[in-house]
Amino acid sequence: MKIKEIIVVEGKSDTTVIQHAVNADTIETNGSEISEETIEQIRLAQEKRGVIIFTDPDYPGERIRKIISSKVPGCKHAFLPKQEAIAKNKRGLGVEHASRESILEALGNVKEEYIEEVERITWNDLVSAGLIGGPKAKARREKLGRLLRIGYMNGKQLHKRLMMFQITEEQFADAILELQQEERE
Repeated sequence: MKIKEIIVVEGKSDTTVIQHAVNADTIETNGSEISEETIEQIRLAQEKRGVIIFTDPDYPGERIRKIISSKVPGCKHAFLPKQEAIAKNKRGLGVEHASRESILEALGNVKEEYIEEVERITWNDLVSAGLIGGPKAKARREKLGRLLRIGYMNGKQLHKRLMMFQITEEQFADAILELQQEERE
């Protein structure tokens, strides 16, 4: 499978595993201290071919994703659930530990950022759905992020991502129903 966009990853190991799964070019950020030169490369890539940000499902990966999104608007995003990014020896977490199938799944469910963000799901909807406040909110957000393929985030980030990726009321309602069914099992 050939990917038109350039995939932004954190390091060489990520590039290696991505290139074993798909035919794609990558830009490596080499950690969360992204240089201005790297941001310029990503800007140019976005203009010419488009960009998919594919970082680790951890705090540094989310930080990199936010930095790039704020400086290079309109990027696409691929998310890997944490459980699919754990090293076999359980001593690492990252894209480089994901299976080929997990990478293909993440790249097959890329989310596009919208510049004009419209609030379709309100803060009150999130509270009513038990995603903000309450003892099970964190676990429910984690499951919702997996179901919608938008990664794990806190409540404020969830609200922003729902707008950024223009998740519809129907997609949200379907995911909440699936989440509730999982909880009953």
